[in-house]
Amino acid sequence: MRIEIADKAGFCFGVKRAINLAETAAEKYGEVFTLGELIHNERAIEELEAKGIHAVETPEEAVGKPLVIRSHGVARAVEETARKCSAEVIDATCPNVLKIHKIAASVPKNGTLIVLGDENHPEVIGIMGHANCKTFAAKNAEQLKAVLEKTAEPVCIVVQTTFDSGEFSEISQKISAEFPRVEIHNTICTATEQRQKSARELSRRAALMIVVGGRSSSNTRKLAEICEKNAKTVFVTSAEEIPPQILKGLQADDIIGITAGASTPAHTIKEVHDKMNEEITKNNNENEEDFASLLEQDQSFNKLYNGKRVKATVVSVSKKEAVVEVGAKQTGYIVREELTNDPTAEVEDIVKPGDVIDAVVIKVDDSVGTAALSKKRVDAQLGLEKLDEIKQANETIEGKVTRVVNGGVIVNYENTNVFIPASHTGVPRGGKLDTLQGKSVKFKIIEVSNDRGGRVVGSIRQATREVREAERAKFWETIEVGQKFEGEVRSIENYGVFVDIGAVDGLVHTADLTWNRVGHPKDIVKVGDKINVIVKSFDLEKKRVSLSAKDPDDNPWTKFIEEYAKDDVIKATIVSITEFGAFAQIIPGVDGLIHISQISTERVQDINTVLKVGDVVDVKIIDIDEEKNRVSLSIRALSESGETASDDE
Repeated sequence: MRIEIADKAGFCFGVKRAINLAETAAEKYGEVFTLGELIHNERAIEELEAKGIHAVETPEEAVGKPLVIRSHGVARAVEETARKCSAEVIDATCPNVLKIHKIAASVPKNGTLIVLGDENHPEVIGIMGHANCKTFAAKNAEQLKAVLEKTAEPVCIVVQTTFDSGEFSEISQKISAEFPRVEIHNTICTATEQRQKSARELSRRAALMIVVGGRSSSNTRKLAEICEKNAKTVFVTSAEEIPPQILKGLQADDIIGITAGASTPAHTIKEVHDKMNEEITKNNNENEEDFASLLEQDQSFNKLYNGKRVKATVVSVSKKEAVVEVGAKQTGYIVREELTNDPTAEVEDIVKPGDVIDAVVIKVDDSVGTAALSKKRVDAQLGLEKLDEIKQANETIEGKVTRVVNGGVIVNYENTNVFIPASHTGVPRGGKLDTLQGKSVKFKIIEVSNDRGGRVVGSIRQATREVREAERAKFWETIEVGQKFEGEVRSIENYGVFVDIGAVDGLVHTADLTWNRVGHPKDIVKVGDKINVIVKSFDLEKKRVSLSAKDPDDNPWTKFIEEYAKDDVIKATIVSITEFGAFAQIIPGVDGLIHISQISTERVQDINTVLKVGDVVDVKIIDIDEEKNRVSLSIRALSESGETASDDE
């Protein structure tokens, strides 16, 4: 049998562009959000999640965060909302879809736009959201005709980019003949047409077609529908879904075709190709199984060979190796390095005489009658299977960091090595990975591959994020006004500082940083400072919390009310000058206003000619508004009465 991959399969330009933009943004910001899933492929979405690219349904879910508009595009109103809510909008709308948006926007208000496609598909919803006229969606010729018969001119028809090109050709011919004045635009993506044509041609030659892609991918479903007309077709999202006995009924010279949707990564196509190669090899081996079993019954044919998996009984152990019996004329041995991946483990800690273990033959030397075996390679395969189950179950596991390597660290989990890329360790860029050496860490499995003898990739960051999300959910369930936290200053803005209080970041406005007068927040705190804060208010819907760093027990107004009263004559320090007067500090945290009319008995044109910041002046308290925390002061009243403040004021 021969496997043939369609010459047009996998990622299209628009998807590649969207992924590149999202990954670039994730590297810049640490994490980004996409408005809806970036592509319709479950496995690819998991891989993007591991890179810090998360999907949200509405712009409001990513307030203040970078947001990517996916290749499907969105309605104009949604885009406007996104630009108001987000820190930055990265528009990854496919250029082909943008062209349709322009056509939709050009239809006059008294006209009608009809989109030939699935009304529930995000691309179709986005297209209709750019029109200023009446809009309809139609899936087929019958629905399209029904709309046209009830619609007055002018009418413009556009097509979903992933629509079946053959079906569109038939529909457009019929509609043009019956409704000659209707304007029809063929907006099917060229790449989609080529992919469908390639799949159609291959399926006519093949006995079996395997279509690879996401279940929710419109263009992949179209490919499956096209192939089903010509050959037996199996729709899978990954190699793991290929059913057993898939080759049953096929002939030796049959062609097996593989095609894939626009949102299917190249490595997924390769895994399907490799899996089918394995199935073909397995199918060939099964045909020879009866003959092989007869040979095995004769001990003279029961020989060891490289790659053979055997049951081995441990005979003896030493510091360097274990000697085993494998039921053949050769004596087997397993050196310590082939017993375990743990460099600190001793042979006697791993196996004991009498133990029966699974091992694989790695070298046979008939000249001396020995065979070298490996236990860890069998364990690794079993470990791969177990870790794949753990990945599917989305479990968090724990292992020990055994060494730091180029680009990440190695974690040992039950004798299987797991690679954690530097970007998934949680260590900041530029930080030292050596700090993880020898530590036990919790992590998620994000990739299990049999390539190159087996490869497992994990993520500490993803496990940490899940813990943080759980903490965040608990935080919003238990938050109350007045709660106290010790937090860490994350960032400083002109209007205040953002403080990490464990589960979320809260905002402390400049005025709530201290009871004293503040020029800029950076004059009070710096990034990394630990400060005590109190919850002032919160918004559960918008997931925002407002904090205060002011300690109620240190409220200077309490001290002021206790020590001062109306008509007191005191000394105060000028702290700022405005057009209408000057503010003077009475005690730290309490300022009073000297209105321009209360500065002198004579008319004052320019306050700066009379007072300057830093002056210490005698003033009289002429009014106290306890409700609004305001104090009115007067210099003029003292000039009129001749009073002065005592030196101890």
